[in-house]
Amino acid sequence: MIKENDVCLVDLEHDGDEFIAARGGAGGKGNREFLSNENRAPTIATRGMRGEQRILELELRVMAQFGLIGFPNAGKSTLLRALSRARPAVAAYPFTTLNPHVGMVEYDDMEQIAVADIPGLIQGAHLNKGLGHSFLRHIERCLCLLYVIDLSQPNTLEQLQHLKYELDQYLPGLAERPHAVVGNKIDIPEAKQNLKIIQENISLPVIAISAHYNLHIPELKKHLRELSNKYVNKLEETSEEHHII
Repeated sequence: MIKENDVCLVDLEHDGDEFIAARGGAGGKGNREFLSNENRAPTIATRGMRGEQRILELELRVMAQFGLIGFPNAGKSTLLRALSRARPAVAAYPFTTLNPHVGMVEYDDMEQIAVADIPGLIQGAHLNKGLGHSFLRHIERCLCLLYVIDLSQPNTLEQLQHLKYELDQYLPGLAERPHAVVGNKIDIPEAKQNLKIIQENISLPVIAISAHYNLHIPELKKHLRELSNKYVNKLEETSEEHHII
């Protein structure tokens, strides 16, 4: 995305997209232009016109088929490490991830799915609290979402509701993109009871995993593949058709 004075000039979404940022000025005349029968070796020339000068902001947004959405310390980076060969930093404190990381989930048939670890959101992120806008803008480039819920906390349903609220306040409809719900830290003793709370209040299945111990990661990878086959390919084809039109 290219901006000028906080105004978006163009969004280069597709391979081959081009944008003329600034045009050069008209060229001057060299000494050859002044060659004549009387002056066989002219030593004069004219300067060209100045070209355009602009100060532009180039904003790179992560492009992935799936984005991991969750609050700080929900285990998103650990999950990305379990799903792929990506190695984002992992620590026992929040805001370990300050920049998105993308990993490729590989399958036996050589299929690959790109998954982005989005830095943790906090309540009020849509108001740019906790660098919220810097993180939320990357979610726009994710075709599908994986809500990562921390099962070690009792407020599992509220976590999902707050995450969806932040996304919808930032961009209406963003939270309802094709998505799945992942309950992380199922290895914690109280996690099973916390899992029931969210399972009883939403219609989607909640995939319970432990990213740290690689519990049920194969099941999650299978579900990602099913979602990709159902939604991602269609979304990419639709986007390409709009680009051609």
